[in-house]
Amino acid sequence: MEDHSHIQEFYKGRNVFITGGTGFMGKTLIEKLLRSTEVNTLYLLIREKKGKNIHTRIDELFDDVVFDRLKRECPKFRHRIETVPGDCCLSGLGLSIADRRTLVEKVHVVFHVAATLRFDENLKVAYGINVNGAKDVVNLARQMENLKSLVHVSTAYSNCPYGDIEEKVYECPINYEHVQSVIEKVSKAEVELITPRILGNWPNTYTFTKALAENMLKDIGAGLPIAIFRPSIVISTYKEPIPGWIDNLYGPTGVVAGAISGVLRVVANNPDNTCDLVPVDTCVAGLVAAAWDVSSKDSERSTGNIVVYNYVSSEENRLTWGEFHSLNLIQGYKNPSANSLWEVFVLVTPNMFLYWLLRILLHTLPGAMMDFAAILTGNKPRVTTLYKKIHKFTDILLYFSIRSWKFSNKNTQNLWQKLSEKDKQLFPLSLKTVCWLEYFRTYIKGVRKHLLKESDDTLESALRRNKRFSMIGKVLKYGLIFVACSTLSRMISNVYSFIL
Repeated sequence: MEDHSHIQEFYKGRNVFITGGTGFMGKTLIEKLLRSTEVNTLYLLIREKKGKNIHTRIDELFDDVVFDRLKRECPKFRHRIETVPGDCCLSGLGLSIADRRTLVEKVHVVFHVAATLRFDENLKVAYGINVNGAKDVVNLARQMENLKSLVHVSTAYSNCPYGDIEEKVYECPINYEHVQSVIEKVSKAEVELITPRILGNWPNTYTFTKALAENMLKDIGAGLPIAIFRPSIVISTYKEPIPGWIDNLYGPTGVVAGAISGVLRVVANNPDNTCDLVPVDTCVAGLVAAAWDVSSKDSERSTGNIVVYNYVSSEENRLTWGEFHSLNLIQGYKNPSANSLWEVFVLVTPNMFLYWLLRILLHTLPGAMMDFAAILTGNKPRVTTLYKKIHKFTDILLYFSIRSWKFSNKNTQNLWQKLSEKDKQLFPLSLKTVCWLEYFRTYIKGVRKHLLKESDDTLESALRRNKRFSMIGKVLKYGLIFVACSTLSRMISNVYSFIL
């Protein structure tokens, strides 16, 4: 039986409904289900976006390189895909009567992945997607005749005001229905004014609405086979389907992209704090396994409890921010950007005063000088505007970069122990299987290739460019030291002459 896959058996011939399939985790989930299981049909909720209809969007979805391996191994996979027009922003997910009936009659497993991930999203918008969208998914799932499991993707930081975060649903100090009653009476502009008071100890609308959504699931999900899956900071793939694949600049990936581009030179961070990262492919393996696991938890369902999986690396394979920066700098020197603004280097400090000072000296002033030079040469100044965007981005991340949390993940560890040997090979969800040294060798390359859109052919010229910048930097540094020493010597000499 060790060679038997219980997870593959669970998904064989079953129909799966996925929201958020066009997102980073959604794409990886779709690819994994189609390549590693024999699901019958994947129903993907797709909305029109920027003038593109759902057919155009689904074609663009499968044009992504993350599906290249799937196309080689399962070239006829498209017949297992059904697009469902809808939108998590709309009441009832914007489903037509016919599509709703199809989902109710045919779906066995639901993955609710859709969410707005913007930390600074307007509370009215974030609530509509992250709370009401989840509520509509639960209401739909309750009508499904053959439902085996529903997995709601939350975040490990949904309860970030607490230092120790266990695998349970925490009570919010403010009821989700009360929040809705307040924000639906005012405009988006007025909501911005009252948001800080509503958030309380939560740092942003993303984590706050995710906490509200969990409370809502606990209230209305009784009797359903529901699991809450909480990943920490999700970054690029470790091995599957290709190493280093990523399609967004969220979180620390944006910092890394800025560093190898020579734009970002200082970050506020405590090097000793835990850097809780999880590769998206191991995360999706956990997500797929969680749906199988929760389908058999009848005792939890009967007591009204919701199974929570904290999917974190800190408990089993801890990485610090200091290690994160060191490993990235090592690989960054080997894989700089071909269009870098300066050499690859980043200063890390937990001291906020020193951080703000260095930000002025290494970002603001050089940016202003470069823009001044651009104006003199008849070019458009761009660097100051770029740094404003970078500083807005890094300011949003400050809350998480200078703090550390203690997570419990016993449910996730127990899930790994339940897997057969074959399932452990097919769905390697344990973070113990990740070698961080090996991981970061492909992480930087992935950022360079998939985000900065730079081919390996440009690497040699990029290395020469980085070397030139490094030499110029050393000349400037030693020149400044010489000027400073000469000035100090002259001042001492003058003082000495005056005394005599």
